Amino acid sequence: MVSRDADPDVVLHRTRRQRLLDRLGDGLLLLPTASEQLRNGDVHHEYRPGSDFHFLTGFPEPDAMLAAWRTGNGKHRCVLFVRPRDPTREIWDGRRFGVAGARRVFGADEARPIGTLWEQLPELLRDQDRLFWRLGAHPRMDQRLLEVFAKIAQQQRRAQPPAHPVLEDPVPVIAAMRRRKDDRELAALRRAAAITADGHVAAMAVARPGMAEYEVQAALESAFRRSGSPRNGYGSIVASGANACILHYHDNDRVMRAGDLLLIDAGAEYGGHTADVTRTFPVSGTFSEAQRAVYRIVLKAQLAGIAAARVGAPWDRVHKVCQRSLTRGLIELGVLRGSFARLVKKEKFKPWYMHGTSHWLGRDVHDVGAYQDRAGKPERLAAGMVLTVEPGLYFGPRDRKVPAELRGIGVRIEDDVLVTARGPVVLTAAVPKTIAAVEAACRLVRTSRASGPT
Repeated sequence: MVSRDADPDVVLHRTRRQRLLDRLGDGLLLLPTASEQLRNGDVHHEYRPGSDFHFLTGFPEPDAMLAAWRTGNGKHRCVLFVRPRDPTREIWDGRRFGVAGARRVFGADEARPIGTLWEQLPELLRDQDRLFWRLGAHPRMDQRLLEVFAKIAQQQRRAQPPAHPVLEDPVPVIAAMRRRKDDRELAALRRAAAITADGHVAAMAVARPGMAEYEVQAALESAFRRSGSPRNGYGSIVASGANACILHYHDNDRVMRAGDLLLIDAGAEYGGHTADVTRTFPVSGTFSEAQRAVYRIVLKAQLAGIAAARVGAPWDRVHKVCQRSLTRGLIELGVLRGSFARLVKKEKFKPWYMHGTSHWLGRDVHDVGAYQDRAGKPERLAAGMVLTVEPGLYFGPRDRKVPAELRGIGVRIEDDVLVTARGPVVLTAAVPKTIAAVEAACRLVRTSRASGPT
């Protein structure tokens, strides 16, 4: 069985590599994929290729390294170091592409066994004055690299060359490329968003008092798998009642009660890209008055934040817009009192809105890409960027600073937004979000159950 993460689009990946190398300039790029990680004993976590490596190669297997360098204007050479075919291991772990497959399927100019990398690296470095490599990310490989430098210096000691080539970190340039999505990436994100919508709708359909949170999680993730997602983009948060006030809640084991809200933060991965969606809805199908009031405030803030995600805007404008909107809402609820401008300036909203509003989204749920330039100024939004917009309000169950009817209510609403020249596009708009749409979805489900076969 060939890995489901294989992406053998030779032209696409060659084009991406060329763009990267043209930005970096002359020198050798050396980029490893992710390593396999033990879960416990001799059992590994499910393997997923490194995002940067996969972005540039489409190659899905562990124990692989990309070596690439420019050979002229608009040209480069790519060497993939990969695991060789091994009939014995393939019985246990699945089929490998091997050296021949790396060339034939993924378009490498040359492929070599990974076990030969370090002895062949001096040859690759011979005519290179610069090495593009991120120090500190792979300490064991850093040590091997230092050994190669020492060996080369010893061999050439009579000429007294530099002890090593100039080292430059390629990751910021790769991150800048990945931050603005190409058509292929946007197609994957749209599909991930559609699958994620299926899961959230399924969760709304099944949730009811007396169920455990993990039962709803099972329905959610079952819908992801049925719709073609091989895995989640991150661990699902399924938080009912006061658990919704725990931002990264993960136990997912509470039994839900009538009158609870259920906050679900979950996203499906597709084509190496993930969606990231949060919805909060009433387990019993109808919001209480207090829940409705909080939900309206968060939704109003989210819609304002989405509208602010425009080309040329500082990336943090979305956050500031949501902060201001939520502050007005907290005043309406009687939680805050005083001058609006002073409350915003002093960040008096923070006890109930303590996290950021946005992060980049793509191959990683918290995707790569700078948020500010070297001068500390916020980066500007540009067409092709994708970010989340996810304001929330969280009133702890023992919070004596808020009216009693608000205690234990946590609401977050999150969508994935594509920045375009024509304005923001919500990729995850298919997930019910307005109060009417959410309650209608819940009523539809409960009606269908009641009228089903007996």
